[in-house]
Amino acid sequence: MRESPWMGCAVLGGLAEQRAGILNHKRSSDCYLKSVRLCVQENIIRLLNLYGFVENLGLLKMHGRVKVKTTAQQEEEKKKEREKKLKIYVAARDACFAKRKEGIKDEEALVFTQQLLSSNPDFATLWNQRREILMHLEAEKDTDEMQKIYETELHFLESCLKVNPKSYGSWFHRGWVSARLPKPNWVRELSLCDRCLSLDDRNFHCWDYRRMVVKMSGVPVEKELEFTGRLIGSNFSNYSSWHYRSTLLPLLHPESPDPKPTHGDPPSAQASHRVCEEQLLKEYELVQNAFFTDPNDQSAWFYYRWLLGRADREEMISCVYVSREEESVVVGFSRPVNAQSNDLFLVLDGRPLKVDWTSVHPSFKNSPVWICRLPPGTISDFSNEHNLTVRWNENSCHKDCALYTGRAESWCRDSATDQELFRSELSVEKTSVLQSELQSCNQLQELEPLNKWCLLTIILLMRALDPLGYEKETLAHFETLKTVDPMRSGYYSDHCSKFMIENTILKMEYAEVRVFSISDKNLTTLCHLDQLLLVTHINLSSNRLHSLPLQFAMLQCLEVLEVDNNVIENLEGLYHLPKLEEVLIRNNKISSVADLQPLASCPKLKRLDLRGNPVSQQDGVEAELKALLPSLTELLI
Repeated sequence: MRESPWMGCAVLGGLAEQRAGILNHKRSSDCYLKSVRLCVQENIIRLLNLYGFVENLGLLKMHGRVKVKTTAQQEEEKKKEREKKLKIYVAARDACFAKRKEGIKDEEALVFTQQLLSSNPDFATLWNQRREILMHLEAEKDTDEMQKIYETELHFLESCLKVNPKSYGSWFHRGWVSARLPKPNWVRELSLCDRCLSLDDRNFHCWDYRRMVVKMSGVPVEKELEFTGRLIGSNFSNYSSWHYRSTLLPLLHPESPDPKPTHGDPPSAQASHRVCEEQLLKEYELVQNAFFTDPNDQSAWFYYRWLLGRADREEMISCVYVSREEESVVVGFSRPVNAQSNDLFLVLDGRPLKVDWTSVHPSFKNSPVWICRLPPGTISDFSNEHNLTVRWNENSCHKDCALYTGRAESWCRDSATDQELFRSELSVEKTSVLQSELQSCNQLQELEPLNKWCLLTIILLMRALDPLGYEKETLAHFETLKTVDPMRSGYYSDHCSKFMIENTILKMEYAEVRVFSISDKNLTTLCHLDQLLLVTHINLSSNRLHSLPLQFAMLQCLEVLEVDNNVIENLEGLYHLPKLEEVLIRNNKISSVADLQPLASCPKLKRLDLRGNPVSQQDGVEAELKALLPSLTELLI
């Protein structure tokens, strides 16, 4: 029987009397406040319980959270309950495993696995067992029966996704079932993806499943691109939509004149990553709206960097170098390849010549530089002229090189400028648009001077427009980035090093010299070493280099190396450099003779300067080095 509402007044009256009694008799007591709180709490609970607001007197909402009154007895009861559930779970699991071990693939096993997966959809072994049972049933039942079984399976999977919307096992199993369904309903599956992505637009398992559904159902690429546009329009921070858009654009708006695809097919390994200029200009406008709306959200900035980036370079022969003295041919490619696949051929004076190609270092299976040694006496006579052709059959390309009378060496190469290695050739329209983009980003940077995404994008725009012309501004922005985002200062230092190396290569080519000098620039990393194949003198002194990477072995023409005043600990990259004569490595961190072991593979090394290295303080080091490097004529320690 429900108590009368008037009893609420009595409760409040009792509360007032109790408070008055406390005020009269315990005002001076130390526990005054505690007593008042306790009385008020107990009476409020009684009042709320009276009207059905609190069902359990042991619960009280504090700061929006339920505070549970726990006792040792309650904890013990909970422990027993957990143990009971665990026993049931383990028993069901063991029953499933026993059936699988005995090869029993019946509907009871389906029930057991369903019970377990309903509470734990991430149990991969049970999903595998379930697939084994379903495949077994396919051999026993007709198409209509399997249609019903698989439809039931899809409904069960929806319940699993409600338990964990990002369950890899559930999404994978759903894809497996959908692919085997006699009459799949792709519209329903797309609708499921829409619902899941509306709840969490970064559910990458759902995105993967959607791509599979799109491929199987033949959804037009245009519709999927519109779909990404809708999601981005509702939430600029939807990184997954930006990424999906980047995979669709090259299919729908390729730079090449190939026909546009008409049906959905997420990008394959063969798809071009270039987008036509007209569409790029539209994308610039879209992404600019995004990062001006929220400059601190990284999703749009990453997409913008993709738009400004360059497609993978076409695989081609970029350089051929011939040496009479070494009787060798060195071939440089635009990107790493495996030339041991019998697809690289050498033709000398019109006749095919069988040679063995080796990479510049044993560690490289794929390398941008490959070498072959010619039979003795083939090209050593300075009075003879030779014509060479190197063919790369895998990509149907070739490069010719002539070795003239009296010449010790010859080469034929594409320059970094010819290859558009560090920037794309821009049309007048694109240059104008990017210049406008740069002005907009500069304006945003004035409003948000500490926004790292804006600063980094300004750097990329400057490099796309004129890397040498904006060199000073680029270096200044990198210094600002290191201050604004100190946790990633190493990342910015590496990028700054990369850009400075690219600029130095361009300057070297414009000057038509074979000397590469970039000292006292705080370099932290080395890159594009394959572009230095013809360089004879390198100066990397007074930087922050810790090592000479294995790619240094590509420098087959190197004669002099200066790396003083760095923090180099080993010389592993100085492997079999046939022309290397001088190594100046003062004031570094070489601590043992073993760190100098790679130099033993350089047959012409004459001068070595190790002053200021820990190894120079060791007893007997001079004798060890002379034994290790017998070709030395000058050793400074």
